[in-house]
Amino acid sequence: MPGALLCLPTYDERENIDRMIEALGVVRRTEPDLDVLVIDDGSPDGTGAIADALAADGRPWLHVLHRPGKGGLGRAYLAGFAWALARDYDQVLEMDCDFSHDPSRIPLLRDAIRQHGADLALGSRYVAGGAVDNWGLVRRVISVGGCIYARLVLGLRVRDLTGGFKCFDRRVLETIDLAAVTAEGYAFQIEMTYRAHLLGFAITEIPIVFTDRAAGGSKMSRRIVLEAAWRVPQLRFRALRGNIPRNASRSS
Repeated sequence: MPGALLCLPTYDERENIDRMIEALGVVRRTEPDLDVLVIDDGSPDGTGAIADALAADGRPWLHVLHRPGKGGLGRAYLAGFAWALARDYDQVLEMDCDFSHDPSRIPLLRDAIRQHGADLALGSRYVAGGAVDNWGLVRRVISVGGCIYARLVLGLRVRDLTGGFKCFDRRVLETIDLAAVTAEGYAFQIEMTYRAHLLGFAITEIPIVFTDRAAGGSKMSRRIVLEAAWRVPQLRFRALRGNIPRNASRSS
């Protein structure tokens, strides 16, 4: 039967990968059709080798995709999406490996599609019941301000546009022109949601508590923030010019 694939990109996550796979094994007790794809970008700390060993240790549901070097989060997710679409999964999820996203929320994201008619379910920090833990003021301002900026420019009602905890119905990824998605980081998350919106897919937000990583270094950089700042108006301009596919009922 068709199931779900969770795309888990990694770069230098040896401090987290073992615990994360263990936690996902617990989730599988109630989600037995959930497979996991670790997408490792040639981590110098050996994360990829650890993932291989975990997969070989009686976990047929765990797969590892090795990429030759650090190619960016967006490229890693697109590689994972392509891997999923080449197989029979009917849902594709994405999340971070550093426990900033709680694996126990995966069933709620899936249920939004399985039972409640959504095509794309977003784990949201900025709806009722959502929150952020262990962030300083500057990072909170950047995150909230970035989401408000993107919402206003793109004309979206989605409150958490930069989050990376998502569940896609297969049809969404089949319909989006993935080859045309070139953004990274925050901008990648914004672009994927905006493209889904333009195509008329139903998007819902599920409250989550986002917790800053306890182990390893943050992957956020000034470059990622600046890219999101200029990519957002570019996306709107391209949509207005008709250069991004959309449902005929969408006017923006």
